Amino acid sequence: MLRENELKKKAYIVITFFGFISLFGDIIYESARSVYGPFTNLLNMDIVLVGLITGIAEFLGYIIRLVSGYLSDKSKNPWLFTFIGYSMLIFVPLIGLINQWQILAIFIVFERIGKAIRSPAKDSILSSSAKVVGTGMGFAIQEFFDQIGAFAGPLIFTLVFVLFKDRSPIFNYKLGFSLLWIPFILLILFLIYTYQKSKDPEIYENYGKNLKNEIEEKKLNQILIIYSIFTFFTTLGFISFVLIGYYLKEKNIFDDKTIPFLYSIAMGVDAIFALIIGKIYDTLKNKYKNEAGGLNVLLLIPLFTLIIPFLLFIKNNLFIILSVVLWGIVMGAHETVMKSAIADITHLKKRGLGYGVFNTVYGVSIFLGSAFLGYLIKINYKFAIFFIIFCQLVSISIYFILRRRVNYFNNKI
Repeated sequence: MLRENELKKKAYIVITFFGFISLFGDIIYESARSVYGPFTNLLNMDIVLVGLITGIAEFLGYIIRLVSGYLSDKSKNPWLFTFIGYSMLIFVPLIGLINQWQILAIFIVFERIGKAIRSPAKDSILSSSAKVVGTGMGFAIQEFFDQIGAFAGPLIFTLVFVLFKDRSPIFNYKLGFSLLWIPFILLILFLIYTYQKSKDPEIYENYGKNLKNEIEEKKLNQILIIYSIFTFFTTLGFISFVLIGYYLKEKNIFDDKTIPFLYSIAMGVDAIFALIIGKIYDTLKNKYKNEAGGLNVLLLIPLFTLIIPFLLFIKNNLFIILSVVLWGIVMGAHETVMKSAIADITHLKKRGLGYGVFNTVYGVSIFLGSAFLGYLIKINYKFAIFFIIFCQLVSISIYFILRRRVNYFNNKI
């Protein structure tokens, strides 16, 4: 019993410290992303080039995850990729030392590549610790900290511009980027400490209740493929907040200061609901007494996503606010149960590849979905509604195929 309590305590420490790592990481890159637009303009970078560079950065930030996840598994050293990836956040505070947009463009791309390198390995390590306390709750705790960082990061530049309103814009931007050395140093210190607490993820993995080992290869080859198709379609029909904000601004439904406030509401809902749905996910696993029992909660994602456009395009302020709240709920589910599911349907030895596949599919789907939905909204928002309905109905169908396949492997579900 003492062994179990010690392991749980150690797992909670690892998960919590990974939460702080995510918090500091989000403070660094989310604050930077909030000012890339005006800062590139200040450095006389052409807007077409800005779109091209940021597009390339985001694309590489997802595609490379497939390779980094595979290499993380092959090397059997996910911590190496985690350290390399997080260390590349150094390019963000270094922006405070440059004056050329060409160097800025390189730094933007390198920062996203760093995220691609660390994400599959980090999620793989975290998933092992989460096995002890529940994968749903483990990822929910990290997402909670993550959203605090996403909310707080952009406020750094806001505070700098308020306190130094008499100084030049270039001074304020450089000062803001330079202040990011503080969270970067804290992140590295937390990372080193967490590594000391979790050098060997298998000690947590062996504690968890896995499905039978003899079906692991089949699970990876079949269930992961079906799950990836589900992920692709439900994400393809998930409207991004950038498009929501653009629509609200274009139709003069809300003013400039209200739209970012709505985003803050969505982030708050995301953080809170992540904890709730993570707990539900783990409760279902315990109820069915197997790792895949939590997959039942996945059905909520396409069902909730299906409702969002109907509330959003009614042009009623209350319904629009409800659509934003619902959007935050879906985002919370994306970041918790969708990641938790990967941990529960893949073996530790191939989990880096599993997360690499998941993140690649997710990123490509976001890219294609955002581009196509933006085009449809421009033509007629009703077309966008039909497209979202189609994507979610397909994903619901895939969900039931996924459930049948899991049932085939384990009749206890």
